[in-house]
Amino acid sequence: MEETKNTMPLIGEYAPAFKAVTTQGPINFPEDYKGKWVILFSHPADFTPVCTTEFMTFGSMIDEFKSMNTELIGLSVDSLYSHIAWLRKIQELEWKDKKHINVTFPLIEDIRMEVANKYGMIQPGASNTQAVRAVFIIDPKAKIRTILYYPLSTGRNFDEIKRIIQALQKADSENCATPADWRPGDDVIVPTAGSCGTAKERMESKDDDQYCLDWFMCFRREKK
Repeated sequence: MEETKNTMPLIGEYAPAFKAVTTQGPINFPEDYKGKWVILFSHPADFTPVCTTEFMTFGSMIDEFKSMNTELIGLSVDSLYSHIAWLRKIQELEWKDKKHINVTFPLIEDIRMEVANKYGMIQPGASNTQAVRAVFIIDPKAKIRTILYYPLSTGRNFDEIKRIIQALQKADSENCATPADWRPGDDVIVPTAGSCGTAKERMESKDDDQYCLDWFMCFRREKK
């Protein structure tokens, strides 16, 4: 018998299209999200502690992401009624500085696992019945730009998810790259020199806005 292979879209590919029922009504992806960045993320099940802390965190950051032209879409294989009951319960909870969180982004009902399978969220080594904790960051052209996977036991780092959006938007708007641990306001990396002449010019340049550690590694200073 031929083994069924679990497939998933790759970085740089167009995000698989789908229509789904959600806690905010039906959505048609990516048609309904033209011109927007999207964080599509899955969780294993409703009424689980790790997922609850994540939804409280995402819910508290909705305005931050909206200010970055970024929309959130959640998914699990539970039913719509389970989603609604869970989100109502979240409004009653208090954790750290988060309380009475109203989750207003859509949470997809995916009982048949149709969307989860399109995105490779069902991984038999972890579970045949639950979506693993996945994150897909999708740009305004509906292309996948980042993929993150977490094991069922490990909550996501939301500061990092936000930082990735900031870094991608910075790179797209200014034709640059961001170094390790980059944060907004840090210096950025300029494209590598494409010729010996350009490399020589960069190394000899007295430009106060740019500096090189070597010919292939040049930075642009960010104005404070």
